[in-house]
Amino acid sequence: MADMEVETPAAAAAPAAEAPMKTVPETLLKKRKRDEQWAINRKEQLETSKKNSSKSRTVLFKRAEQYIREYRGQEADLIRLKREAKLKGGFYVEPEAKLMFIIRIRGVNDMHPKTRKIMQLLRLKQIFNGVFMKANKATMNMLRRVEPYVTYGYPNLKSVRELIYKRGYGRVNKSRTPLTDNTVIEQALGKFGIICIEDLVHEIYSVGPHFKEANNFLWPFKLSCPVGGLTKKRNHYVEHGDAGNREDMLNNLIRQMN
Repeated sequence: MADMEVETPAAAAAPAAEAPMKTVPETLLKKRKRDEQWAINRKEQLETSKKNSSKSRTVLFKRAEQYIREYRGQEADLIRLKREAKLKGGFYVEPEAKLMFIIRIRGVNDMHPKTRKIMQLLRLKQIFNGVFMKANKATMNMLRRVEPYVTYGYPNLKSVRELIYKRGYGRVNKSRTPLTDNTVIEQALGKFGIICIEDLVHEIYSVGPHFKEANNFLWPFKLSCPVGGLTKKRNHYVEHGDAGNREDMLNNLIRQMN
């Protein structure tokens, strides 16, 4: 009994202290470091985007106010000139419209190849597609050839704004992209000074210097069938039909199709 060894608490704890420590894999450490760096980068990008958005918002509000003043000034000038002409016993002749909106109303049945080619040039590939065009001699010559298949006229500011806001899509990397954010417009047309949807509306309505680029950016509008249907699309508008030039009455049709 005297030869038996008594195990002390320190001796019992010695094997546990000598147990090897668990090592963390190197891939896990790299992943943690990468995630931390990504979190820092995201935070920095969020802060910079907030600063840029606050600055751009101020610019956008000022531009919108400027456009509103311009539109109201144009309306006031028109009313003033009409009143002056009426007082002098005459009447005021408004300047010729610079902007047209063209809507396709018929399919490809019995269509001449040249007519089909013109429809492709106008980007009217489907029924009830609509596009903006400059009202010039070249456009009118093309429209005379395809007049039985389209209806067109002169849209006002309200029609242009409603079309772009409700039915507007942009061409981004050859794909149809909705205009849900001003950054989509800024990335495509920022080099032309068009950074928001109000800039786009103003450029189209006023037929500005970069109308071609802005119009090419807009995807052809896909409109609905007009409420109540068409009257008689084989007849001209002056013959109580649907085809041809409607002039200012096109705005009523846009309301029914938008």
